[in-house]
Formats: sequence, structure tokens, C-alpha cells
Amino acid sequence: MTDEFLLDHRCKGYPLHAAPSRPADLGQRGWNVLAGDLPLPIAVIRESALAHNLTWMQAYAERKGVALAPHGKTTLSPELFAEQLQAGAWGLTFATVYQLCVGVEAGARRAIIANQVLCDADLDGLHALLQRHADLRVWFLIDSLAQLRCIEDWVERRGHTARGERRLDTLLEMGVPGQRTGCRTLEEALALAQAMAASPAVQLGGVECYEGGVARCDSEHDAREVTALVRRVTEVARACDAQGLFADAEILLTAGGSAVFDLVIPLLRTQGLSKPVLGVLRSGCYITHDHGNYQRFLKHVEQREGLDDSLRPALEVWTLVQSVPEPGLALLSGGRRDVSYDLEMPVPVRWAPRHERRAASIPTGWTVSALNDHHAYLRYDPATGPAPAVGDRVALGISHPCTTFDKWRWLPVVDDEGTITRAISTRF
Repeated sequence: MTDEFLLDHRCKGYPLHAAPSRPADLGQRGWNVLAGDLPLPIAVIRESALAHNLTWMQAYAERKGVALAPHGKTTLSPELFAEQLQAGAWGLTFATVYQLCVGVEAGARRAIIANQVLCDADLDGLHALLQRHADLRVWFLIDSLAQLRCIEDWVERRGHTARGERRLDTLLEMGVPGQRTGCRTLEEALALAQAMAASPAVQLGGVECYEGGVARCDSEHDAREVTALVRRVTEVARACDAQGLFADAEILLTAGGSAVFDLVIPLLRTQGLSKPVLGVLRSGCYITHDHGNYQRFLKHVEQREGLDDSLRPALEVWTLVQSVPEPGLALLSGGRRDVSYDLEMPVPVRWAPRHERRAASIPTGWTVSALNDHHAYLRYDPATGPAPAVGDRVALGISHPCTTFDKWRWLPVVDDEGTITRAISTRF
């Protein structure tokens, strides 16, 4: 499916005058981001950091003895999904049935939908994918009897039980009071697990949680709160196992956002159950990392794990200095339509004066103070250091890659000199 996507003038950031190209063939053009070959702004992925992150995270999971199912919502890119699977990922994680379809087209045959599925259209779509791909297994989350009744009603109305079709694979979700979805108490969870195990519509494969909502980028706090969640989930898994509620030969336990993924490893390696445990880590943002939120969290992971080298920022948005209307202020040609801003402002990370093909480190004190739809406000001190000039290029580092990827239909992959080697597409 990825080869069917064609880059052309309908894609933001692609030169209007250029002939169409398949993403994999774009490297043959010899284009360079700093040579004026593409209009700015343009979001790019640095090849060296991307390759490093793919290898590092897979090795981390293997070293910890857990499986990796990266969350696909980060990039929603078939090309990157294929690379994650090729690197050794057990499967992929998604938030919706639509996203699952993109992953299946990219080659995923094991997937977790880390979300509730209950409306007819989504259940119909999931059923169609499972019928179309005999080797596909998909687990989704259930956190209430009300949701289970919706699924059972759908199964009855569609006649799937009468035809003797396999029950849907599901996971019991445990949550945190005041946070998002998931059962709040052991009693609630066990009652739901019993109903799931007895249901003609679903079978219980394991237990899931998401720990990111309790993280505060404070190692003492995060370790305490995540450990408490891990203990609650482990207690639920043991209670379900004691009653023989799990359907498969192994029990699937899964967690792991991108901020404090190290702290859930004890859950994924739970011992003492009556069946083997398959622990699945679901971190997604690792593939490109960032220059802000996850970079700060990662420093704590490195300290807890004793790591000298881990993930590297791979995603940046190159912009053009289009106006310097007054001392201390430059306007860049990139804004809310191009770069993430849901957590914090982007960070200037590299700078290339006009006509220069080599990027330098950003001068001290350059910051982005605000964004409009198509402008970034670059602030600098005109009394110290170099000042930006019209025609210069400024690369912005991002905080939270998910909300940069969804602003682009495609992204060039570049080497360390800015030469485009290929491209990836997205399916948002």
C-alpha cells in the first residue's frame, strides 16, 4: 500500500513545479533542505537519529525480557510501521480501528487497540479485518459492563455467535481515579473480568493500564505513583488468574507510554501466575523522540537505569526567516499548522544563514515566544551575538511528536547534511 502513495503538488511542502515521486524514490532527486529545493516550512526526520532510536528501543525491550508493540498513533506512517516491525517489534498498538487498518496494510499481524471499541461501525470494521486476514490477532480494551453489553448486543444482532465465530480478543483495563478510562477498584475489575470470561462475545486475554497520566517528571513522585499502579494491576491479574478467567495459554500484561516506560517493567515481568506472562511495552514517541517534554522525562529514565546514551531527537521543522520588523523580533514561516504546540512552544535548535548549506548551533538566547497559524515569533537579544536576517533558515525542535506528525501528509528523511534520502507518508 505504501508504494501507491504519490508525492505531488497536492502535498504541503512538495515543490509545485516538480514531477511526482514515490516516497522511496525521492532520494534520487538529489534535493537538500538547505539548498532551496523545497518550500519552507518543512518537517524532516533525521536518518541517523531515526535508525539509532529504532535499534535502541528494540534492544532495550529485549534486554528487559519484554515484547515491544509501539504505539502507531505517534506517526501513523506505513513506512515507519514497516521499519519498526522489521527492527523486531512483536506488533503495533493503535487508538482506533481506522489506525489499525493502516497498520495491517503495513504488515502488522499482532495489534493492541489501547482504547475502548464499542460502536457498530468500528466492530464491523474490526470483524472485516479479522475475516480478511486469518493470521491477524487484535486485542482491545474493556473497562465497563456497559461497554461489554454494547459488544454483546452487536454480536447478537450480527449473528456472529450463531455462526460459531471466534470470540473477540480483549484486555481488561485498569485506570487511575481522576484520570481517563479503566476500572478503578479490584472489586469492579474482578466483576467485569468474570463477565468477560463468561461472555459469548469476547474472551479475556490479559490486563492493561496506562501509566503516563500520573507522571510529573519528578523521579521520586513518578516511581511512587507508577509502582502503586503496577501493584494494583498485578493484584487484578493474580485475582483473575486464581479464578481461571484468562482464555489463552499465556497472559498478556501491557503498559508503557513514552515518558516513564522503565517504571512499568516489573508489571510486564510478573511472576507466579499459573500461565506464562507475555509482557508488552507500548511506547511510541521513542521513534523520533523530541527536544522538550520527552527529553526531560528521558533524563530521569537515564538516571534510574544508569544509561549514558539513549534516544535522540530525530524530528525538526525547518522554517524561513521572512521578516525582521524590529530589533529583537524575527518572524519565521512556520506556525500552528506546521509544528506541535499542545505542550509548549517549539525550540530553535539549528540555524543556517542564507545561501549556506551547513547548519550551525543556534545562538544563545534565541527562543520562540508565540505562534500564529503560519508564523513563529523568534525572540533574540540584538545587543549580544548574531541576529537572524531575512532569508536565514531556522530549525525548530518540537515537544510531543504526535502533534507534529499529524500536520504533515509526508516528511522527508534527511542525512546529517540535509540531503533527502527518501520520504515517509502519514495517514491522519
